[in-house]
Amino acid sequence: MAIKWKIDPAHSEIQFKVKHLMITTVTGYFKEFDLEVETETEDIHTAKRIEFTADIDSIDTNNAQRDTHLKSSDFFNAEEHPQLKFVGLNYSADGDTATLRGQLTIRNITKPVLLNIEYGGQVVDPYGQTKAGFTVEGKINRKDFDLTWDAVTEAGQVVVSNEIKLHAEVQLVKQG
Repeated sequence: MAIKWKIDPAHSEIQFKVKHLMITTVTGYFKEFDLEVETETEDIHTAKRIEFTADIDSIDTNNAQRDTHLKSSDFFNAEEHPQLKFVGLNYSADGDTATLRGQLTIRNITKPVLLNIEYGGQVVDPYGQTKAGFTVEGKINRKDFDLTWDAVTEAGQVVVSNEIKLHAEVQLVKQG
């Protein structure tokens, strides 16, 4: 019988990082997201189904003007594509490290993605809930997903890098 796990949004965060003018890094977050995992046993490393979604309208880069631009048709086009989705296809663990291969869909474009996972452990919290923690790292090329807006400064400097670094701190709660 499959065991279901859900993300604990109060103890998880989903980030992305991108170089601006190739000299500094801007960090953004998705504030609204969901993650469901099914495992074959009590061992979280037996994950057989992993599905993650994030609401594009929940983007927060600590700058309202930039957030509005990211939600526009220049980037995510939140009106037509309100969510991004990741479906895990192959979770392979070796001790406290793992890789997760899956399919990321942004703007109805689906591409393979490889994520590196660091397992933080599994505990029972003071309320009797079983929780598992992970740090997730990866990177994508934004242009692979039709996030193609570009600008160049007068001096020829690129405004936004093509490489987007992904980082997530994830706490799962065993259901039932």
